[in-house]
This record gives sequence, C-alpha cells and structure tokens, in this order.
Amino acid sequence: MADDILLSVRDLSVEFGSAQQPLRVLHDVSFDVARGRILGIVGESGSGKSMTAKSVMGMLPEGGRVTGGDISLAGRSLVGLPERELRRLRGHDLAMVFQDPQAALNPVKTVGWQIEEALTVHGMSARDARARALELLRQVGIPDPESRIDEYPHQFSGGMRQRVVIAIALANSAPLIIADEPTTALDVTIQAQVLRLLVELRARLGVTVIMITHDMGVVAELCDDVIVMYGGRVVERGAVADIFDAPQHPYTRALLRSMPQIGGDRLSRLPAIPGATPDLSHLPPGCAFHPRCALAEEVCRRTVPALSPIPERPQSEAACHVAQREGRLPPEPAERGEVDAAAGRSFGRAPILQLEDLRVDFGSRRRLLRREPPFYAVDGVSLEVFPGETVGLVGESGCGKTTVSRAVVGVNPLSGGRILVDGRDVTAFDDAAAAHVRKTVQYVFQDPYASLNPRLTIRQILSEALEQRGLPAAEREAECQRLMEMVGLDRGYLGRYPRAFSGGQRQRIGIARALAVEPRVLICDEPVSALDVSIQAQVINILADLRDRLGLALLFIAHDLAVVRHLSDRVAVMYLGRIVEEGPAEEIYARPRHPYTAALMSSTPRPRPDPGAMGRKTVLGGDPPDPRNPPSGCRFRTRCPIGPLVHPERRICIETDPALAGDGRHRAACHFSGEAARLAEETKT
Repeated sequence: MADDILLSVRDLSVEFGSAQQPLRVLHDVSFDVARGRILGIVGESGSGKSMTAKSVMGMLPEGGRVTGGDISLAGRSLVGLPERELRRLRGHDLAMVFQDPQAALNPVKTVGWQIEEALTVHGMSARDARARALELLRQVGIPDPESRIDEYPHQFSGGMRQRVVIAIALANSAPLIIADEPTTALDVTIQAQVLRLLVELRARLGVTVIMITHDMGVVAELCDDVIVMYGGRVVERGAVADIFDAPQHPYTRALLRSMPQIGGDRLSRLPAIPGATPDLSHLPPGCAFHPRCALAEEVCRRTVPALSPIPERPQSEAACHVAQREGRLPPEPAERGEVDAAAGRSFGRAPILQLEDLRVDFGSRRRLLRREPPFYAVDGVSLEVFPGETVGLVGESGCGKTTVSRAVVGVNPLSGGRILVDGRDVTAFDDAAAAHVRKTVQYVFQDPYASLNPRLTIRQILSEALEQRGLPAAEREAECQRLMEMVGLDRGYLGRYPRAFSGGQRQRIGIARALAVEPRVLICDEPVSALDVSIQAQVINILADLRDRLGLALLFIAHDLAVVRHLSDRVAVMYLGRIVEEGPAEEIYARPRHPYTAALMSSTPRPRPDPGAMGRKTVLGGDPPDPRNPPSGCRFRTRCPIGPLVHPERRICIETDPALAGDGRHRAACHFSGEAARLAEETKT
C-alpha cells in the first residue's frame, strides 16, 4: 500500500514572523494522497487549506517557513530543498492550478507561448513544444486549437482560460496537480465543464489531484478522499462516502448542514454556524472550534484533541473529544435553525417594482468618425416584484442580471422600456424620480469591503445614510444601535472601522446601511458569493428574517441555484440579455420548461456522494455567444441539448425567436418546453 502513496505529508507545521514572536498557521498537518485519486481539502477561509498547498509547492509567502514535519513526493523529501531543485520539480513532478486564471496568465503573451514556455524550461525543443502545446489544447477541450494557440488570454472566456492553466499544469505530465479553488470564480455551467475535465484527465492519464475548495458539493461529486481543516489543523479525514454519510467532527457536520441544497427544504432557516472563524494569531485554547460548538465540554476548552479513529467509525479519523469518548459523534442537543420562515407569509396586492420591456444599450457610442452599432446587454426584460416577496434572478456571467439591477437604480441608462417604483414611473430619472428611487430602493453589493469607506467608522457610515433619510442628529446614535442589533451585530462595534470585521460581518453592515433609509425594496447583487458557506448561511437567514419582519421586497441576483431556491418565491432565468423562464420557485425547480434552466440545475454540485453523478450531468459545451451578434432564432440554440445541435430537423429554433409563454405564472421561451423537464429528470436518475 505504501508504494501507492504519491504524496505524504507528516506533522507539517508552518510559522511566520520572527523566532521570538512566531505566528503558527499550520499545526501538525498530516495526510497521504494515493496515486490516481482525488483528495479534497475543505474548510473556511483562514483554515490553512491554501497554506498547505503552498507548502507542498515550496511557494510559501515571504516570511513563511516550515518549522516541523516533512513533505515527501514519491519518496523524496521536499522540505529544505534548494530553490533550484524546487524549480526543476515544479511543472515536471507537481503542478498547480490557481484560483484566478486571469491573474495566472501573462496578458501580453499568447496562450501558446505560455504553454510552450512550461515545456522549454524543462528541456524540450521549441518545435516539439509547439506540437505538444497543440496536443494539450485539444486534450483540455479548446476548440480549433490551431488558430486559438496564437490568441491572447483576453480573447478567451473565464472557463477557457482555466482550461489553458490546466494545460500548462499538464504540460510535462506532472503526476500530481494541486487545484486551489479552480472553479470558485466560474459560473456553474463552466464549473461543471472544468470538473468533468479533471475527472476525464484522472481516468485517461492517471493524474493525481488535490482539490482545495470550500464547496462541499464539489467534494462530494469529484473527490475520493477528504480532509477537513479548521484553525490550521486537520480536524477530520477519511473517504468521502464515509464522511458525508456520518461526519464525526461537529465542524464537518455543521458545514454540511449549513449548505443550501437544490433539493432541500425551501424557505426554512439554514442551520448556520454561530460566530466566525478564529484569528490564527489568537486561537482559543483547547479545540479551536469549541466557541462555536454546541457539544463543547470543559475538556474541549482545555486540551487540543488528537486526530484519532472513532471507535464506532474506525474508517474515519476526527479530532473531537466527545466523539472519541462516546464512540461516535452524538446528535446536537437541539435542532437549531429549523423554524419555517414561510408560515404566515403574504405578499402585497400591487407590485412595488415593475420593469416593462427594459432595454439597455452598451454599443451605441460615437467612436471618432463612426458610431458603434447597438449592443443590448438587456433586451426586452419585464419583471414584477411584490412587497414581502423574493424574486431570484439567475444566469451565467454576462447574461444581464447586474445590468438590470443597475438600471433600476439609475446607474445604467435605459434605451427602451419603463421602470415603475411603488406605482410611480421613474424611467426619466430626473431629480424627483431619483430621490423617490433612493428612498424606496436600496442596493446590497457583492463585495462588502469595497462598498464600505475604509476611512469611516461604522457609526459614521450608518449616520451618513440616516442623514439622507432626514433623521435629526440627536436621534442617530440610537438608530445606529437599533440597526446593528437588527442585523445581529453588537452595538459596541459602532466605533470600529471596516477592516476590523470579517467578510460576513461587513456584509451585515452593508445590509444595515441599506436599511437605514427604510427602503421597501432591497436589490441584492450576489451578496453571498464571496462568503464562506457558514457565513453565507448567516447572511441568508438575516435577509429572510428582515423580509418577513419588515415586508421588504427582495430582488436576489445570484448564479448559485441552491441559494436562490432556498430564499426565493419566484425565479427568473436570464440568458443573453433576456428572461428565458419565469415562474414560482417550486414549479421551476420541480419541472423546468427551458433546457437552459435544466442545464443550470444539472450543473449545480450536490453535497451527496454519487460516483455516477458527473457522467449524468447535462454539461453545456462552450460559452454564451457574443451578445453583440446573437444567433438567429432562439439565442440558446448554439448550446442547447435538445435543439438543432442534437436534432438537425428542428429548423424552427434557427428561424423563429420563441416568445416567453405558458400557462398561469410559469412561462418559458422554448419551442420544445415539454422536453426540458424530462431532461432534468434524466440527470437525476
């Protein structure tokens, strides 16, 4: 069995800072990776996942050093190797796929040059490197590699850029690839393409993969083994099937429970993990998870538990005093967070926000002696949102979701259509209309840190919004305290600056600022996509509570269909500037009527181990067409799994643009809408 181990990490410890004041970021990390297997490393931000990968690659940031343990690749120790030796190993014996392919590629060099460089530095001739680069581009699924090899990274989509990065990692047939959050920045459809590619490469080339991620669904569908990290330590490790079936550490169980699931209970509160991840410079004594653990005992506060087999589950190892003593992890004292938020909910009779045939043109600008032709990023979108209702707006990047939301608040000027807010036409966005929109509609941004002024305290940030509301200065302090309590933050934090808060806390502050003007509509633009799954659950619960308590209308923009299903009453699906399906959330998720919706749902990873899931997925090929030159007829036909690509006789899809139609409130823009539900069912079985 030892001969099958490709990478062995034993008692790895990493520190930063001086020897007199060291900051330990990894504590005795141990794991093995067998040849041809995929190991998942999961945990929240700051848990030590990426630092473990950088230690293996010999790429620790400046000031970092291995202070204990060993890293062995195919029997050869990597710790203490000179930089020249490590350079020979990188790319040849182990390679890394980074999170952001745009940052990983040189923007002024062609993709072919960058692949060839990875080969020539290891001794291959330029002529052979060119041939090998073409072979690699074919291997990772880049269409027409002969012409695209001489293109630059900006000419590739995000998913195609990630494929190029994977091609570079494969260039010298490295037996081990470390993928650090390789799909986090990608749409769910492109993520499915990349994950299927990794599975195919493992099957075809025998590649061994370490997948670093915070998405438990990705681990369930892709990985064979998993280690869970928290506070710089491994808290649980074992086979994916065993750990997902019966997690033996409270943190692992809490991570799984806090994930919204595409097939889970809708509109119930998510069981979020209380608190936030610990600061590695001030770890609590004993078990680092004990301040957030419902099972914590006195021994957990005093002694760090060892990573050991659990008596009743010997195939899994967990660092938990309670599980080791009881023989297995007992149930939590009480089921938390299961209150049905849907009970007693009602919506207003008249819509608070109405969009009628909205069009936004990004193309008609004068360029010296000529004018660019129209380019409609939003092309004929109509939508209504009622008080107390959440409408989810979903689709891939570039489909027009954010453009719609910015048009509502006046950032993107309209070239057609109408916007009505609380029955008032605000399309012109003159001074009176803009004031009405600011009073009624507020925006919650994707990046909570970039949306907060770093030079102002939280008190000053909230007071600015309260001043806009017209609240007298004498009353603002009490209102600031009320707003903080409303979003679940201590009023004592008002004097702090944004840098002192975690991502989830900053997002709560952003929500508090939006609520300061007492709006009736919140537009939430990907408000949880940058957050860890446990913090994401906290923010989702807060939004649901505020909606139900204050009667707010939510326009919730996201690409995560599981999150949208959990929170939304109705869902609108966008593709290439248009809504292609709209209806009640329960109906759309049970029986989608557009193949694009079915493909989105099929591509969404589910936190349930299923060896055959990847093969059954409806993985869309390629990327959305250029909106400057959309296809004739149905805009989705160039990627449609039930259209002319599969059924050439279906000329109607090429010649006729389908209208958004249907019975009742469930409508879809598809000539063969009855087949979409069947497509969704086939991917489940």
